[in-house]
Amino acid sequence: MRVPLAAVLGRPVGHSRSPALFAHWLRIHGLRGHYVPIEVAPEGLGEALRVLPALGFRGANVTVPLKEDALALADDATPRARAIGAANTLTFGERLHADNTDGHGFLANLRDGAPGWNPTIPAIVLGAGGASRAVLWALLDAGVPEIRLANRTRARAEALAEAFGSRIRVVDGPVPLADAGLLVNATSLGMTGQAPLEARLDGLPPSAVVTDLVYAPLETPLLAAARARGNPVVDGLGMLLHQAVPGFARWFGATPAVDGATRRAVLDA
Repeated sequence: MRVPLAAVLGRPVGHSRSPALFAHWLRIHGLRGHYVPIEVAPEGLGEALRVLPALGFRGANVTVPLKEDALALADDATPRARAIGAANTLTFGERLHADNTDGHGFLANLRDGAPGWNPTIPAIVLGAGGASRAVLWALLDAGVPEIRLANRTRARAEALAEAFGSRIRVVDGPVPLADAGLLVNATSLGMTGQAPLEARLDGLPPSAVVTDLVYAPLETPLLAAARARGNPVVDGLGMLLHQAVPGFARWFGATPAVDGATRRAVLDA
């Protein structure tokens, strides 16, 4: 019987923490298997997806800039992958199956880190890139009645509002904060090597949860500012951990836990 294999595909991919995460789960569950990073250029993705199953790979995670191409190459896809317009989890078999677990990871991380979060209150999302699509899908699926979407380029935000429906409200200038229950940074601002996110939190209710998809650094300037004023905060690492659970379960046959030991294993990598 072949040793199960899986991979993370991207370009670049050497920075990925997923191999450390999967190695931890394989060890904890006492499973044979390997999970490896493979750098793939967009023009080589189709060939890679033909070759990997023949080499014994059961599936792959896909990161930038391959997520949209992966969805286009799949034989079938989950409704959430099609709604988000990208795939991050591929399962190999007679047919190439695509899923997008980023929204699942976002929501699971939010509920873990802020169990008091109320999805019946409006939310604010900053950014209209690929990560934002997964966040919007997740919040709409959770029942959030209104999402205020702010982006430097209004046209990109309006395109998302058109794609996701009337509960998305595009805002310019100061974002209304007074009745919000959640603020999400879905941009790369605040990441190590990037400019900080310029966001004023004055007027945000003390009970509103502030979360950042960035996890390097783990405590971004936005989260530090929110914590200082007493808001509950949720860092972005848990989204990475939770989004990986469905793929691990499909490829290696066990459903792993996202716990403190998992976080430490990835942070120490």
